[in-house]
Formats: sequence, C-alpha cells, structure tokens
Amino acid sequence: MAKIAVTDGMDEKAVLRLEKAGHQVVLGHIGKADLLAGALSSFDAIIVRSATKLTADVLKVSGDRLKVIGRAGVGVDNIDLKAAGAQGIQVVNAPRASTQSVVELTLGHLLASIRHLPRADRSLRNGQWAKKAMKGSELSGKALGLIGFGRIAQSVGRIAQAIGMEVHTYDPYLPPKIAKAQGTRLHKTLDALFSNCTHISVHCNLTEETHHLVNAERLAAMPHIGKDGARCGSHIINCARGGIVDEEAVMDALSSGVLTSAALDVFEDEPVDPKHPLLQMEHFHGTPHIGASTVEAQGRVGMDIATNVLDVLAGRSCNFVVNEAHL
Repeated sequence: MAKIAVTDGMDEKAVLRLEKAGHQVVLGHIGKADLLAGALSSFDAIIVRSATKLTADVLKVSGDRLKVIGRAGVGVDNIDLKAAGAQGIQVVNAPRASTQSVVELTLGHLLASIRHLPRADRSLRNGQWAKKAMKGSELSGKALGLIGFGRIAQSVGRIAQAIGMEVHTYDPYLPPKIAKAQGTRLHKTLDALFSNCTHISVHCNLTEETHHLVNAERLAAMPHIGKDGARCGSHIINCARGGIVDEEAVMDALSSGVLTSAALDVFEDEPVDPKHPLLQMEHFHGTPHIGASTVEAQGRVGMDIATNVLDVLAGRSCNFVVNEAHL
C-alpha cells in the first residue's frame, strides 16, 4: 500500500480509484513551510495542480520514499524536473484532459475582447447605455496568430478557421507538414507572426526561453487592420502560462493605444494582487486561471493522473512521464 498526498484538490471519483487500488490518500493543502520541513518524507506519491510548488529545496528534504509526482494538468513549471529526476522521482502529467476546456475559454476571451463584453457589462451595471461606444469587430476575415501549435492551439485554429479567420502559427519544434495539413501558415520567426496578425493567442510552455516572449516591440508590430480591410485593432490572449506575456508592456501598450485589448487567464504572480494596475484598465479583462476549471475537464484530469500515478507505483510503463528519473 502506498501513501499518496493530494494537495490541490481532486475529483472524488479519481480519489476513489486510488483508494480502490489499495492505497491511502491524504487530502489537504501542504504549505511551503511544511514542505520545506519535510512533510513529504512519509509519502510515496504526491498529486498537485499549480498551487503547490515542488522546488529543489522541497524535494531535497523529502527523503527517498517519494517515487512519483503527478501533475493534474499540463504545465509542470511548478515542479523542478531536474531535481526530481536526480532523486529518482518520476514526474507524470495529464496533458489531454483539459484541452477542450482551454480551447473554449480561449475562444471566449477572443469573442469577449472584440465585442467588448466585459466593458459593456460594467457600463450597464453603472447605469450607462453605452451602445455607440461598444461598436466591435468580427473575427471573420482577421488573422489569428498562435504561439505554439500543440493540441490546444490546433483545436483553437480549427474553430477559428470555421469562423472565417486566417490562422498563422510560430512553433520552432513543429514539423511543417503538420501546419500544412491543418491549413495553417507557419512562420519562421515570432516577429513575422506578430507583424501579420491582428489577434494573437499564447499556447506554449513557460521556460527561460519563453519568459516575456510577448514584449513591447512585438505588440507594437501588430497591425490594426484585418485582412478584410476592417479596422479591428490588435488583441492579445493568454490562457497558457503567466510570465510569457510581459504585463508591464501590455499596460503601456493599452495606455498608448498600441494594443486595443488584452485578456489573461494566467498571471506572472498568482493569485494576482487585486490592486494590480492591469485590473483597473478599461480594455483589459481577466479570469483567475480557470482554463481547466470545468466539470468535464476536472473529471478527466483526475482519472488520467490517477491512472498515470498507479502505473508508476506498480512499475508499469507510463506514456506521460515528463522527466528522466535516474532510478
């Protein structure tokens, strides 16, 4: 019997599956101080989402009992993969479960931006009938740039094409034949993507290479006129990871009119400070990292990560190991 810590919540059916496999599941968040004091030393496995940070220091004091870390979701930037691997700990994730939910939130943010839905709601609640001030634009006939072209971005691209958008992407790791098969224009540089697209959506991982990838210079290069000749402005969406978009640059671009709107589901520091000046800007709207927060996605992600953790604990092969553990 293994002892499994679940620190950031988990679907009840997934917890039951772990227990039916004969393991003890301990539910409850473990704070940073307790993690650094070795709270994980009595566990064989831990399942986290994005709230729990498993740094090298935390793993170092966790002893040699811990065998697997399950990330209930896609991104693993809150886990030190190298440190885990050096200690023989396998890290597994569940990359497929939340795809549809993130796709739909991305499209929701795109539509909310170009039709001024958050602004219109706020003004209406303030007693204003600002019909003339809320003239928007259409997605049809515009160019959508996707930074990264994995499962989520490809699904966003297919829906965007169905709406009538021209889809572009930049992904240095993508075989050109995949972009061609999707009817998407693959750019050789990120700068070329920005200079060709009125709408940009972020779909890459946060790494040293991608930190502040969306910066002032690239925002300034975006056209404000669509492929159809409509003056639609420029719009940025990020439902991937905080830190890829330079928030200071976005605020400056919004203030100057260089950028028409910005919508973020993720922030560089989370939870975001309620006094963050970005939250006070008229042409910005955000959500509190809810990309995977649907009933359907949470059910899938729980079962997927439970399966992967059980496979590792049983010594079975798992296709979703994201690090190299020196066992």
